[in-house]
Amino acid sequence: MLETACKAGLDEGVYSGVSAAVSMIKKGKRLRTWFSGGVTQSDGGVPIKESTLFDLASLTKPLCTTLCTLHCIDKGYLQWQYTPLFVLDKTISSDKKNITIENILHHSSGMLNYRNYFINFKPLYNNLNKKFLIKQIIEEPLFYKTGEKSIYSDLGFILLGNILEIIKNESLEKIFTTEIFNPIRKKSEVTFLPLYSSQINKNNIVATEYCPWRKKTLHGEVHDEHCWLLGGVAGHAGLFGTAVGVLEICEHLLDCWNDTACHPAFSNDTLHYALTKRGPDDRWLLGFDTPSSVTSSSGRYFSQQSIGHLGFTGTSFWIDLKEQVIVVLLTNRVHPTRENLKIRTFRSYFHDVIMAEVLA
Repeated sequence: MLETACKAGLDEGVYSGVSAAVSMIKKGKRLRTWFSGGVTQSDGGVPIKESTLFDLASLTKPLCTTLCTLHCIDKGYLQWQYTPLFVLDKTISSDKKNITIENILHHSSGMLNYRNYFINFKPLYNNLNKKFLIKQIIEEPLFYKTGEKSIYSDLGFILLGNILEIIKNESLEKIFTTEIFNPIRKKSEVTFLPLYSSQINKNNIVATEYCPWRKKTLHGEVHDEHCWLLGGVAGHAGLFGTAVGVLEICEHLLDCWNDTACHPAFSNDTLHYALTKRGPDDRWLLGFDTPSSVTSSSGRYFSQQSIGHLGFTGTSFWIDLKEQVIVVLLTNRVHPTRENLKIRTFRSYFHDVIMAEVLA
């Protein structure tokens, strides 16, 4: 069923490359299946295999920034109700003084969802980009009153990634690698690809979009423009990974939820707190999405006790905490252009095909 669903997307032009994985717990045993197809593309392209890296885009928010925040909460660097923007600007405006760590993770900070600040920059990476980008975000007026509602915000997570680096005095890349991923790592890969790195094998990385701003097809560097300005490491985007790598993180989170495992970076109680709904009609948990009530990208069969996230480049994961099922879908749907929107309807179809068989 996984191969059938993946090939349907290739045939319909949803993407030119795909890697997907499914994990389920049945009768106490963990069962897995995995599939890849298509090519990395760019100048010709090479066949996608299990070790091929995809730009995970906003999957960085739950898998990196949220889990790094849980670590900092558990180890005493932060508290849920800590108001962190003073760390970035001691003269922060009064309307932002009460924004908490929990508000940012919950997308209820009041910050705007997105603004294309990058057009004010030349497409050149330098150490001053972070200072000027963070300043523009901090000075952006709030979109609504803090805590009034939840609206998805890239800007909040950009700031949160920077806050974590300041309080830990380490790069977000190092915090994620050392504290979150390496302790549970097997043979898979989930990593940042900093622009300053000289050890990037582009043949094993899926190309994304032709970027008019950078005037090139992106291959081996992050798709998101603001993350690129920050050197390829940011709180809202920047992770690259394999389908199995993402699956292994999700499996560990599911085991922690079930109290059959624990992560050395944060306690199960802290994870449970993050994954508890704040209200009956609240879609956002702390750092994680849940299925929407109408036409969810997770399809018809994931229960309301499911958590997940989407990535702009055509990536996603969903974990059904009730049914004990995980589905990871990584694609290059933005290659060669983000104008290809077929993924919007395909995601529901894909998850329905998988879950209909898994739950049968």
